[in-house]
Amino acid sequence: MITIRGLVKQFQVSDGVVAAINGLDLDVEEGEFYVIVGASGSGKTTLLRCVAGLETPDAGKISLAGRIVSSDSPPCWVPPQHRRLGMVFQSYAVWPHMTVYDNVALPLTDGVQRIPKNEVGQRVHEALALVELDHLARRPATLLSGGQQQRVALARAIAVNSKLLLMDEPLSNLDARLREEVRGRIRDLAKALGSTVLYVTHDQIEAMAVADKIALMQQGELLQAGTPAELYSRPARVEVADFFGSMNWVSGTVRQPGMADTAIGPLRFAASSEANQVRLGFRPEAVAPANGSAGENVLSGSLVSSTFLGDQFLFRVKVQDQLLLGKSRIRPVEHDGSIRVAIDPATIMIFPEA
Repeated sequence: MITIRGLVKQFQVSDGVVAAINGLDLDVEEGEFYVIVGASGSGKTTLLRCVAGLETPDAGKISLAGRIVSSDSPPCWVPPQHRRLGMVFQSYAVWPHMTVYDNVALPLTDGVQRIPKNEVGQRVHEALALVELDHLARRPATLLSGGQQQRVALARAIAVNSKLLLMDEPLSNLDARLREEVRGRIRDLAKALGSTVLYVTHDQIEAMAVADKIALMQQGELLQAGTPAELYSRPARVEVADFFGSMNWVSGTVRQPGMADTAIGPLRFAASSEANQVRLGFRPEAVAPANGSAGENVLSGSLVSSTFLGDQFLFRVKVQDQLLLGKSRIRPVEHDGSIRVAIDPATIMIFPEA
């Protein structure tokens, strides 16, 4: 559905040229909910705007559903209004002087996406029903809550019957409860409509909750793309591991395959490593209280803190002057002034030491 090759976008600034996107390749399959994540300034919104036609790339090619919409060789440029897509912005982008109905109907009555007048009403009410706002069709848009206004923007994008939806941080202006509610609704609607979604966010939890696939961007480049489980459990780089959740890091020396000496003791790992000097990383949930005698990857330390979170305990253990963060459903308890924790070898990630 979306094919991007060699995309380059630069901006002129006071002290030179900044490459917002630097030779990026991306493929989004039809029907996928594809999320672009990254910190502020990573280039994710610029990428989305290039796909939408709101920015003109300096080089590269963009194709939508097999149709080239932007290319530098041979030159080609399709204006945004002719790209047959819907877009939902970070701001609600509703017209305050219009009703809910009129906000959704506007692209159907004006511009290149307009349809016969006798079809507008049905299309608008179908779109509003999908976002459960049909009963508020005649209400002024300014009298809606933030979550409802964002759903109006979503209904407007749906109403044009676009099979491609672009979303630029659509939930960032909502509170935590509404974000969770609306993100689930957006994914369910996209799947029900068979739409392809390219979705931009800086929130890794939001990305993992809605995505079929995720691409992590940094400084205009794509670091890794894959399923949420792949990026969380099998990151290709240290930066990817850090972005998708808390990590425990220790440096080590590989003495034999599957075994490294570290500052917290010898650690066995299941991953392969060609480097001798490595960084070993493991998530907090890989650190579990261990009862009984010493064993493989069982470490002894002192319990620094333990916080009950309702469904689990978040705790810190000091092992050989290094703090390890752990998560467990089992309450961590010291015995005779110390606590033992075990680290599952299968969960340990290995990266060459920089």
